[in-house]
Amino acid sequence: MEKKMAGQIQYAKLSEFYLDPLNPRLGRSAHRALLPPDEVYNRMRDWSLEELATSFLESGFWPHEAVLCATEEIDGEDRLVVIEGNRRIAALKRLKKSYEGEERSKTWLELIAGTVEPRDLFEKVPYIQLTSRKEVDAFLGFRHVTGIKEWAPPEKAQFIAKLIDEGGLSYREVMRKIGSKTPVVERNYIAYSILTQMETVEDLSIEEVENRFSVLFLSLRSKNVQRFLGVQDKFGIEPRNVKPPVPDDKIEHLIEYSKWLFGDEESPPVVKDSREVDRFATVLASSDGLDYLRSVRMPSLEKAFVIAGGDQEEVYELISTAAYNLQEALSSIHLYKEDERLITISKRLVANAEQIKKTLEI
Repeated sequence: MEKKMAGQIQYAKLSEFYLDPLNPRLGRSAHRALLPPDEVYNRMRDWSLEELATSFLESGFWPHEAVLCATEEIDGEDRLVVIEGNRRIAALKRLKKSYEGEERSKTWLELIAGTVEPRDLFEKVPYIQLTSRKEVDAFLGFRHVTGIKEWAPPEKAQFIAKLIDEGGLSYREVMRKIGSKTPVVERNYIAYSILTQMETVEDLSIEEVENRFSVLFLSLRSKNVQRFLGVQDKFGIEPRNVKPPVPDDKIEHLIEYSKWLFGDEESPPVVKDSREVDRFATVLASSDGLDYLRSVRMPSLEKAFVIAGGDQEEVYELISTAAYNLQEALSSIHLYKEDERLITISKRLVANAEQIKKTLEI
């Protein structure tokens, strides 16, 4: 591997590149396990690499697509670790294995059918040497947090937490680095802090929380959710003062919150869809709604919402809209007083109005 100045495009054999065991796309459980190189590849081999492989076979590996690498220790030796461009290297590795007869996938065997192994493709892979991972944080932020190749929600939040916890950055500094909005950065950090706190709570599984992290993130928009978890005072302060986000006297609430939002071994989640988060927040603010959730083995969010009086505002809006529309119609209804269809519709309207009068005793 020829040594050149950092920042310049260099070339190395494919065998010299190591996939990143800390790639955010691998997930937090993989990071904790510090997977060996072969296992990192095995987890990445099915990451829709076919299109990249096809492009390499047709056009080669363009220098302007050079991967970004840092020298880090793996297996006790300094290795060329790919920080940005892991899918490209994984695609090359699977392509190489296909030519070497180690690949059994019909799709990949069809990719190389009738072709000769392009040796330069595997012998001269373009890369740019970084001095450290931190050198590329801003680029990764713009590309994968706010850019066109976005990471999944928990991966974004993990990256933001890394910038804050390891880099000592403020919310505003992270915002400038990755191009997001400061309140979004703050909510991501607090949501991720709650996720990591959940890991320390006995009998609380976070696998489904990670899978539906966006629901946790969205729920924190609500003041009702913030108050239920006791984290309302964690907003608007410096990130160094956030942890632990949920106070000790609210841990039982955190367990209930997790059960209702994400389910557990005994019951499915009460909130089935992220669009139901606002209704869930309304229930959390109601003592009657909470009593229902706590006392019924398989509670329904719809029923809890009604018990919490959450549909009252909807009734106001429906009746108000109907009254306004009726007032609009009165200005010209006399022009069509012989119309049979209009008469039929109006009879139904009058009957409904009579029922409202009787129900409200007015």
